[in-house]
Amino acid sequence: MSTTYTFCRYCSAACGLEVTVEDNRVTKISADKQNPHSWHDFCAKGRTAHQLVEHPRRIVAPMRRVGDSYVEATWDEAINDIATRMTELIDADGPDAIGLYYGNPTGYSSSNVLFMIAWLDAVGTQNRYAVGSVDQNAMHVVAEAMYGSILMAPVSDVDNCDYFLLIGANPAVSAWNWLETVPGGWQRTLERQRHGAKIVVVDPLRTETADKADQHLAVRPGQDWALLLAMVKVILDEGLEHAADCRDLATGVDELRALVADADLDELAARCDLPRTVIEGVARDFARAPRAMVVTRTGVALHVTGTIGEWLGHVLNVITGRMDRPGGRRFEPGYVDALRLSGMVKPPTHKSRLRGSDLVAGAHALAELPDEITTPGPGQIRAMVINCGNPVVSGPHGAKLDAALAQLDLLVAIDLVQRESHRHAHWLLPAVHWLERDDLMALTSNLHDEPYVQYGQAVVDPPPGAREEWRIFVDLAIAMRKPLFGAKGMNSFVRATRRLAKLTGKPGLEFTPQWLNRLLVATSRKVNGRKVSWRELMTSPHGLVLGPREFGHFRAALRTDDKMVHAAPPEFVTRTRELLAEPAPMPPAGYPFHLANRRNRHSMNSWLNEVPGLHPSGKRNDVVIHPEDAAALGIADGDVVRVFSEVGAIELAASVSTRPRRGMVIVDHGWGSRIFDPRGGSPPESYGANRNLLIDDLAVDPLSGTSALSSGYVGVERV
Repeated sequence: MSTTYTFCRYCSAACGLEVTVEDNRVTKISADKQNPHSWHDFCAKGRTAHQLVEHPRRIVAPMRRVGDSYVEATWDEAINDIATRMTELIDADGPDAIGLYYGNPTGYSSSNVLFMIAWLDAVGTQNRYAVGSVDQNAMHVVAEAMYGSILMAPVSDVDNCDYFLLIGANPAVSAWNWLETVPGGWQRTLERQRHGAKIVVVDPLRTETADKADQHLAVRPGQDWALLLAMVKVILDEGLEHAADCRDLATGVDELRALVADADLDELAARCDLPRTVIEGVARDFARAPRAMVVTRTGVALHVTGTIGEWLGHVLNVITGRMDRPGGRRFEPGYVDALRLSGMVKPPTHKSRLRGSDLVAGAHALAELPDEITTPGPGQIRAMVINCGNPVVSGPHGAKLDAALAQLDLLVAIDLVQRESHRHAHWLLPAVHWLERDDLMALTSNLHDEPYVQYGQAVVDPPPGAREEWRIFVDLAIAMRKPLFGAKGMNSFVRATRRLAKLTGKPGLEFTPQWLNRLLVATSRKVNGRKVSWRELMTSPHGLVLGPREFGHFRAALRTDDKMVHAAPPEFVTRTRELLAEPAPMPPAGYPFHLANRRNRHSMNSWLNEVPGLHPSGKRNDVVIHPEDAAALGIADGDVVRVFSEVGAIELAASVSTRPRRGMVIVDHGWGSRIFDPRGGSPPESYGANRNLLIDDLAVDPLSGTSALSSGYVGVERV
């Protein structure tokens, strides 16, 4: 029996873990309370991680589709067949005949991300799709427009804040994590509240966070932007802004003044369905609070107005002097300067073939993928790799995407099990779980709320037939004779290091992600005058806090040409004026309910709901409906109901509750994925219903391409 210390890679919280292993089998996972930074949000997802490693339907060897079933094959057979078929398609139709989609697990494996991009660059395709377009693209678009880099995500100084304005966020359930991680952030926020801080929650749902808040504003769904614009107007009209930052840190404040001058406060209040006096009071209290912050999350992003809502949240922080000051939002440089490294690589530029949309954070919107597969012409996707993702369940109009995937000449799925999105796959390639691999998440070190580093140790060996994703992409590039990273001679170098490692019996001589990890640490920046070494990292199993939190890095980190915050990007101002000119959205005939989403503590989007140890309250999702709406439809708690839209319908149980506003229903995201049994042929297992079958893929935020998963309208009827 042995104990290994590592960290969880299910979300950005990266909780420290203490893992007990016997005979290469995990017997217990608990919080590593010796970890100085990141164990405080330890949850059931991390505690049950080994159950996915040991899933009875886990894919443990490459599997090739033969008719309606699968047979095991060797890795050589898999790589050679995939490479041959992809090369033929590229020769016939060009590199964009190949597409790739990657999901959340990819983002929590630095080796997967780096070598996936290396393979994409080798192939030369721009048909790249990512889960970020489901929920976080708005943040990247705003960061690039305002700060000059998609990676410049501010982190929260919760320990010094006097006024928390939380919009579309539920940290009591999701922890204080998104494109930042604040370990134990919610408990630290409540501690501030006990010392007099005020918590204001803006959400159409009375969430677990709203239960603890001092004030809850049940805004109309999708109208957060109107509330935020109204607050900006009150602050600028009444001279409550921070004059020094508006003058010396930001440009575009005059354009903001012109924008709010054309906005009517009563109209904005009507749009978000909140009293004008309440909005004015919140705006004044926020502006006058000694230390405050606005935090926007996925509840804002999942709408056609998501980018504008995200932008205006940042604007409030900028104009009231909350950036780079205690109690507000700051920039954490991390021990690896990811902004500098990203600036050394020219970002790809490409417009999608059919909608003419730009890449965001290096990928196109998932909503565009079905039509890119089914529409003939140059650039049509004919082969697809799904890298640790489940887009049929994660994205909009899943039935349409499923039908499109069935038309591909080649579909390759890299994952631990065969999920809903893989049911048409020609090849199933077995991936490695994070408990079975080492990780150094160096390029996301700026997302921690303090300077911190930890090396993630593997705790068990993977099945002999499984392979780390980075190696799959390297082998494919070599077999396709496409140079990794698009660098001539790279493949020959990799092959040479492999031969040398084999001849000498020294595996470390082979070019692997470890080479890059050591290089990143060797060239890392000093933090608080301290530079971490590889030896220190390897002898610190609980991780290292590299010093206290520092302020003063924000201005230097700006990547705008003038080193100023661009508070009023023209495209955002134009879009806001368009929204002001449009009438407030109304439910279409026959679909009177606004379909919204919520976070479940025991769920992780579309890839953990099949784990046996999760969901102690039952493995399903319900439709949550207000009692008055339920009574009008003759629906009682527990009744089976049909929820339907113009593009789909699902059946699930009703949960009657006063938590949602009237006129809206809540269905949790991430359910309804079947888990297949390619080895044994048993019937698929499925839990809950896929609410995204109800969402049209044409409804996207025009600035970010984010699917409007919470902007849909549905009808509800008792079955």
